[in-house]
Amino acid sequence: MNEKCVFVANGQIQAEQVRTFLEASGMVAVLRGESLTKTHGLTLDGLGRVEVLVAGADEERARDLLASAEEGQFRLDDDVEVGGRLGGE
Repeated sequence: MNEKCVFVANGQIQAEQVRTFLEASGMVAVLRGESLTKTHGLTLDGLGRVEVLVAGADEERARDLLASAEEGQFRLDDDVEVGGRLGGE
């Protein structure tokens, strides 16, 4: 696969959130990162850097989605059902 980096996370948790977001949009995303993140939880001076990669054909769409998320266009409203109950309850 011709993979393209679309996001650089500061740790495994942030990378997993981005990966999950992109996969929910129908893309295959993989993570590539520093092993110290997993073994020691370090995110100091780039040691916790984790790249989120998608297929080259999905690069533009992934970048657009991530930009939209950064702008706040993806939010759960108070009336959206979350985990079997309404988010506002």
